Amino acid sequence: MRNISSVLGRLAKSISISLVLFFAVITTTHAQDAANGAALFKANACQSCHTMGRKGVGPDLIGLSERRDMAWIVKWIHNPQGMIDSGDEQAVALKAEFPTVMTPFASLSEGDIADIVAYLDAEKVKMEEKKAAAGATGGGAASSDANTMMIIGLVALFVVAVAVIFALNRVTKTLERVIANNQAAIAEAQAKHEEVGESSSAKFAKAFLKNKKLVGFVVLMVVGLLGVMGWQTMWNVGVHQGYKPVQPIKFSHQIHAGVNQIECQYCHGGAFKSKNASIPSANVCMNCHNTVTASDHYDGNISPEIAKLYRAVDWNPDTRTYGTNTRPIEWVRIHNLPDFAYFNHSQHVVVAGVECQTCHGPIQDMEEVYQYSPLTMKWCVDCHKSTEVNKDNAYYDQLIEAHEKLKKGEKMTAAMIGGLECGKCHY
Repeated sequence: MRNISSVLGRLAKSISISLVLFFAVITTTHAQDAANGAALFKANACQSCHTMGRKGVGPDLIGLSERRDMAWIVKWIHNPQGMIDSGDEQAVALKAEFPTVMTPFASLSEGDIADIVAYLDAEKVKMEEKKAAAGATGGGAASSDANTMMIIGLVALFVVAVAVIFALNRVTKTLERVIANNQAAIAEAQAKHEEVGESSSAKFAKAFLKNKKLVGFVVLMVVGLLGVMGWQTMWNVGVHQGYKPVQPIKFSHQIHAGVNQIECQYCHGGAFKSKNASIPSANVCMNCHNTVTASDHYDGNISPEIAKLYRAVDWNPDTRTYGTNTRPIEWVRIHNLPDFAYFNHSQHVVVAGVECQTCHGPIQDMEEVYQYSPLTMKWCVDCHKSTEVNKDNAYYDQLIEAHEKLKKGEKMTAAMIGGLECGKCHY
């Protein structure tokens, strides 16, 4: 009997250890699957169309494993258009609700897809935990604890206030006794101080007024100082270097031109073909932001600044439709030349090959745009004096050709050297 009991005990112990190891392996494998699924989800840019917790370009994927079986999910990811063409009811319904058909990902194995589904299940658990935590914070128990702490705090504050008042009262009485005992000495000291101060000031004033050369020198210095201050003030009239107004939308050039390296001309296309660089329309912004919502940084919600853009174009991100209640974005102009000054962006950007940063500064590093250069006539003249002519430009080839014709005595008209350009007279 003892041998049997010993054997059964060892067997039970072995089974317990095996179960613990099994559950540990299962838990570790699941965590690894979810981590691999998160990496695959981001590597394949799934977040550009699918937003956790709400609809985007595609459906909300939270709870996908509960709505669809794994075999259907694998077929859909491998060939979504084929399933629609085959008449699959669920695939046809998705097509009707979301017109943009998903790109097939045939390179993903069934194991990869299972990992992605595990990641989505983990995200669902996180969202439910957040909701539960938020609900617990707003419960009656928390409110009761807050009321108790408030009462204790008020009582403590009252006790401290009474103690401070008592201490101040004792200090005040002590100071009153000291002043009463030394009133005569204080009055005598004040009288001596006033007498010495008045006599010193009077002596200094008389000595200063008697020295005519010193008075003249001081007057001359004051006039010179006022003249310099007045000249600097007048010189900087109309110069707004460093001007950085508050814009209706906090558009970050650092993120767009710096981090994402978007070309300046993608938004300011006029710089290549016209006098003005032009302000991009909201439709240019929506080329990207109909899907880019920056929700990763706002707990799944749309960025407040992107939401302002949606309100301006009356875009509904849930139904992905435009409304009719549009309104302009009232951008505040920063760089503003006087009416008598003519500046052509295309002449500088295309013909001369000037970089945008030459005038606008390190725009790719600016979180908020400000006027980098003074834009004064002296600043422009200094730039023209130091900038070398681009000799490989076809514009100057035409001037050389015209010069050669003039040397040969051939007929040349103003129209042949750009005299018919509208900007010569109208600007």
